[in-house]
Amino acid sequence: MRGTPRRISPPRRLIFDLMHASIGVPFVSLSRPLHIRPLLEARAGAARPAGWAAIFVKAFALIAKDEPILRTLYAKWPWPTFYELPKSVALVAIARTEDGEECVLPQRIAGPDALPLAEIDALIRHAQDAPLMDVPMFRKIMLATRLPLPLRRLSWLIGLNFGRQRANYFGSFSVTSVAAFGGGELHAISPGPFILSYGVVGTDHTIDVLIRWDHRITDAAPIARVLTRLEQVLNTEIAAELRGARQSAEPKAIRAVGT
Repeated sequence: MRGTPRRISPPRRLIFDLMHASIGVPFVSLSRPLHIRPLLEARAGAARPAGWAAIFVKAFALIAKDEPILRTLYAKWPWPTFYELPKSVALVAIARTEDGEECVLPQRIAGPDALPLAEIDALIRHAQDAPLMDVPMFRKIMLATRLPLPLRRLSWLIGLNFGRQRANYFGSFSVTSVAAFGGGELHAISPGPFILSYGVVGTDHTIDVLIRWDHRITDAAPIARVLTRLEQVLNTEIAAELRGARQSAEPKAIRAVGT
């Protein structure tokens, strides 16, 4: 059967490199429905509520601020070691269409625990809507994917195996989801160390959340505690920030002054 050869685009080449880099990472996963009614009520009252990706990025980073294991990477060079970061760096999977082809590209957000939720959301929306080369992270990726294969493999080896470089280019955790396309339990693959994905909000005010992690870094019990803490953070700190943003956006009442 005669087919039609088609060129592999730079965004697809990125996925090739990503899958190659993920070979051998001993991933395990844990999922749980989280009850988030207080968060849903706070989000419903916001004039322009933050997207779910921004919400989970900040919530996970807030937990990682107090849990160093969530800011820990595994690096091989110059010898195998754990590398603890002073702050979280998130990579958010951004679905786009480029030249008629659907693709996914990562947006980097450094220190999201210290950023306002609205700013995190704006960074994600910019990555979704701006021209490809106007997003610094995407511009770097497109330049790297145009390198010859031996140079790409070398750059990935350096980026993945030195702790400092790994933090700069691959972050400390990733957030991805297919909730916008109907949901489903997504078991994503990446070089790690932590991948968080979420589903669609149910009628019972729950949302399914799944965390995949590099088993070399930690075990299941700490991740189970992280999911419990994640539910708490969503319903307290994140909900409070959404309510605070709503109140600051409301016009203040004018008090009559007697003359």
